[in-house]
Amino acid sequence: MTGIGGAASAGMVDWNLAVATATRLVRPGPDVSRDEARAVVAELRRHAKASEEHVRAFTRMIPESVRPADTPVLVVDRAGWVKANVAGFRELLKPLLDKMQERRGSSPGGAVLGAVGGKVTGVELGMLLSFLSSRVLGQYETFAPPTRELPAGENGGGRLLLVAPNIVHVERELDVDPHDFRLWVCLHEETHRTQFTGVPWLRDHLEGEIQSFLGETDVDPMTVLERLREAAQSLSGSRPEGEEGDSGRSLVELVQTPAQREILSRLTAVMSLLEGHADFVMDGVGPQVVPSVAEIREKFQQRRAKGASRLDLALRKLLGLDAKLRQYRDGERFVRAVVDQVGMDGFNRVWTSPNTLPTKAEIAKPADWVARVHRRTEG
Repeated sequence: MTGIGGAASAGMVDWNLAVATATRLVRPGPDVSRDEARAVVAELRRHAKASEEHVRAFTRMIPESVRPADTPVLVVDRAGWVKANVAGFRELLKPLLDKMQERRGSSPGGAVLGAVGGKVTGVELGMLLSFLSSRVLGQYETFAPPTRELPAGENGGGRLLLVAPNIVHVERELDVDPHDFRLWVCLHEETHRTQFTGVPWLRDHLEGEIQSFLGETDVDPMTVLERLREAAQSLSGSRPEGEEGDSGRSLVELVQTPAQREILSRLTAVMSLLEGHADFVMDGVGPQVVPSVAEIREKFQQRRAKGASRLDLALRKLLGLDAKLRQYRDGERFVRAVVDQVGMDGFNRVWTSPNTLPTKAEIAKPADWVARVHRRTEG
């Protein structure tokens, strides 16, 4: 069985085809001249650098005497975002794909999911990534391996991606001050970088939880393919009439065992904390350095809540993105309530260890987290 990992991962998903498909289908960005594009990239890099100091001063997560691990800031286009995420998916999903490959080999219908299956999955994953690539403004990539084209921090450190065409598209759509909006976005993404560089155990903890989740997966490969196909059909508008009722389940919900539900509950709490904290910091720093922050926040919240079309709503549900929107809201409410009650330094006890992270129930009831963590540490 040695050496099956690489072959299995390659066999279940044709990753090169996923990149090629997404790159071919990705929509062109907003119309900007070459000089304008260069100016946007330069400004985003400046804002990312400035955001580092703003976020550190506001959060007080990293002592001034400490220099955290350096991770690169990459300003990318939509195709660059796709390549970076395929590399991350390939790394994270390898245990699951290996397991599915073994199952496929022992299945009577396993031949159906041979090379053709890998190509089908690659095409459909590429279609989904092309859809998402026009919607992400920025992302702190925690797990992706470094490449010559897309460097990352040393010793498994991450990288911060800022998707320039999407930022320009949204600032124009919202009709807000572009310079303020770019800094506002950088503040959010820089908070994520600070979370991971300032809390050394966080990356390994998250990776361990995700690998435990994937290790518990017991799902037929055909079922995953069918769900991917549903998403791809939604994108192309080819989903048959009358088949919308079953699309309410997300891809994540498909692969849950009882053990996974517990892991997913913990992961949901952590992601709510990270996203809510980033929103809280963005709004906390904003009034000092982003003059039009109130207008930006109001318009962006309206856009986030409204979504675009029926297609957008269906895909958000299928991919679990509606849960992501709840994470921003619930997590920000948790952080704000805790800071109001025990101050920023009291809130920062959340980063002490995995045991001080909030549970999913505590995200909804911040006072319970305060009582548990502060009573224990002060007793």
